[in-house]
Amino acid sequence: MLSLQRSLNDNRSYAILGTGALGGFYGARLQQAGIDVHFLLRSDYKYVKQHGLFIESPDGNFRLSHVNAYHNVHHMPRCDVIVVALKTTQNYLLGQMLPRLVKDNSVVLVLQNGLGVEEEVAAIVGSDRVMGGLCFTCNDKVAPGHFRHLHYGVITLAEYACNYLTCGITKRMLQVKSDFERAGILIQLAEDLLLARWKKLICNIPFNGLTVVLNATIKDLIGDVHTRMLVEEMMQEMVTVAAAYHRAIADDYIEKRLRYIAKMGPYRTSTKIDFDQRRSLEVEAIFGNPLRAAQQAGIDTPQLAMLYRQLKFLDTYYCTNKAIAVLSH
Repeated sequence: MLSLQRSLNDNRSYAILGTGALGGFYGARLQQAGIDVHFLLRSDYKYVKQHGLFIESPDGNFRLSHVNAYHNVHHMPRCDVIVVALKTTQNYLLGQMLPRLVKDNSVVLVLQNGLGVEEEVAAIVGSDRVMGGLCFTCNDKVAPGHFRHLHYGVITLAEYACNYLTCGITKRMLQVKSDFERAGILIQLAEDLLLARWKKLICNIPFNGLTVVLNATIKDLIGDVHTRMLVEEMMQEMVTVAAAYHRAIADDYIEKRLRYIAKMGPYRTSTKIDFDQRRSLEVEAIFGNPLRAAQQAGIDTPQLAMLYRQLKFLDTYYCTNKAIAVLSH
């Protein structure tokens, strides 16, 4: 078994699994800073192989004319840090991908929304290889190989341990932090990954879900008295569930997050973008797993339960069925 206290190599290499709005942006910033980065792509592979990546950002636009682009994980080198930036709906692929990329002291950094995502990765590579990263950023994909960074960018980084035990700050967290900060990405280190996950879900659940079922933007939801009340009720449900798992969240946290989120303006959440493009929604990771955690703790979450069922319907009839129809032709 690996130790959480083991450090990574001095000259670290990164593999980006999922070169989308998130993975493309962070991976490009790492490469721009001179770090060795390898990108796994699907539909954009040929374009990126020929033209590279282009990033629009308030911090400055830039183009990487050449990137290490791969269409098959078996052609990629083993790396020190494997960044999982896939949608959770594609996590069934990780069992084939991760064993091919890890080496003796690799760490797998999970940059995904939801609850329990690290457990899925740990089942493949072992608990001691896994870190969680929670991204607070507004990014979208404009075109093949072209990503737009709109606002923010900070990542909260924490170690994972079996049953989400608190791990504290480790040497390899500091090493990963130094790489991202070298790339101009702000990193916040957290001692308790589960607490960080619940804090992120407090925002993800109402905004990612309601922007879909109400066909609204974040600005719409905060600006209307009725939807703002609904958002706050959902947020409070998650505070209650977190407390049942011995994770206390400060009384003023909700109001602080609402003020922060209000600055995003008419932003479409990742779930809303997926729905508008009729891609499968991350219903289970972001909504289903927290709902089941609440039920296991004996906590009633009526707003989350209704939202989950609405999203399951929308995902089935507008996203999954469309994908099946496309594949059948």
